[in-house]
Amino acid sequence: MIDRRDFIGTLGALAAAAVLPTCRAPRRLDRIGVQLYTVRGQMEKDFEGTLARVAEIGYNDVEFAGYFNHAPAQVRAMLDRHGLAAPAVHTGSIAPDDWAKALDAAQVIGHKYIVVPWIPEERRKTLDDWKRVAADFNRAAATAQTAGVQFAYHNHDFEFLPVEGRVPYDVLLAETDPKLVQLEIDLYWITKGGQDPLAYFARWSGRVPLVHVKDSAGPPDHRMVDVGTGKIDFRTIFAHGAQAGIKHPFVEHDEPPDPFASIKASYDYLKRLEF
Repeated sequence: MIDRRDFIGTLGALAAAAVLPTCRAPRRLDRIGVQLYTVRGQMEKDFEGTLARVAEIGYNDVEFAGYFNHAPAQVRAMLDRHGLAAPAVHTGSIAPDDWAKALDAAQVIGHKYIVVPWIPEERRKTLDDWKRVAADFNRAAATAQTAGVQFAYHNHDFEFLPVEGRVPYDVLLAETDPKLVQLEIDLYWITKGGQDPLAYFARWSGRVPLVHVKDSAGPPDHRMVDVGTGKIDFRTIFAHGAQAGIKHPFVEHDEPPDPFASIKASYDYLKRLEF
């Protein structure tokens, strides 16, 4: 039995616990990836040597943007030799024949995600154009799902320029099936486009398994810089990673003066980052 004083004391302890801040140990990224477009010149000259250097820096994962005439089985063997995984790939076409080849390659290499990184300008002039793109994405994504691969779309900043009074990115997301078409949000381009990635994390919770981690020096020119040397608040972004559904962060820099130095600096920053 519990007496009155013990009961009141227990209530008081519970009330105090309810107003105290919740303490938790800071978190860090479990795995860090790199989009190989950053080192595309090096990949063209020495494909496997570049993968080896990426692994030496400490990266666990890579995202391909072309195989440079290497067969899927060769690519998989090189990844295995250097202890790398390739959870995602960018592909340039969802035309039926090209798409079938891309899905076949994905299954051999071990890609979990196949990402469309661009919409041609002639296909995005009106809202009806965007709705047609969304329908095409749904069809391609359904085929990918049947093959055991998840479709995703990677943004730039043009998706946020209003068309007929609406934000095209919002139209695309509303017109596609969230289970079929997921997102690879490029944190640099969405910021340059004047948007807050956290707002999209909240609105489309769990739909963002992939992010491109690239930094901006800020306005007016939004010069791209190594991760951690610019203005983007990666600590807050990754603190909301569970809400977004982030599983695979990929470092990227479109035009680094020294690609290997750039990806090492970005890796070192992310490896230390606590959130």
